[in-house]
Amino acid sequence: MEPTPAPGWHVVVPVKGGPGAKSRLRHSLDDAGVVAAVAHDTLAAAARVVGPGRVVVVTAEPGETAYARAAGHVVVDDPGSGLDDACRAGVGAAHDLGATRVAVLLGDHPALAPGELETTLVAGEGHPTFFVADAEGTGTALVGTTTGGELALAFGPGSAARHEALGHVPLEVEAPGLRHDVDDEDSLRWALAHLTLGPRTRGALER
Repeated sequence: MEPTPAPGWHVVVPVKGGPGAKSRLRHSLDDAGVVAAVAHDTLAAAARVVGPGRVVVVTAEPGETAYARAAGHVVVDDPGSGLDDACRAGVGAAHDLGATRVAVLLGDHPALAPGELETTLVAGEGHPTFFVADAEGTGTALVGTTTGGELALAFGPGSAARHEALGHVPLEVEAPGLRHDVDDEDSLRWALAHLTLGPRTRGALER
């Protein structure tokens, strides 16, 4: 039986969208549809765990805004001052909705399985703040808080060490779909060979 997280979790997903999103992946494949599909599979996995109305999408791109609203997600405008500020805007919106348990999940995990996210949130329940490093152990896939307070964030290259230095507890979870992000053609091909991609990403690749 899969674990179920305690009520109240919200998941914040920043989605840049548009021509500037995931430029390395988009340019190598010449297909913006794959980039969007990667984000949409990530959103779908999160929605299966916490429900569509507890997924907070941070974006300034009109197409992604329309997609998220149609899917029943909360939409927050990206302030345009970087990834950390976008995530903080989403966390703040979740707190305004009454959430105390909030996880920030980057939108580039097309192989994320709902059970992986469930297990991660359950593991994080016992900590005020926590994070999950990426597969290489240097980046960050997810940061969470159970306190209802501000969440210190430091995404970017080498962020795992910075998040640990900020006091977030590193979680060791068996979650390959969560820990493997897709931001270029090589990482996408690795995921295709070793993981189960979500249906939107698979469909975009088959077109």
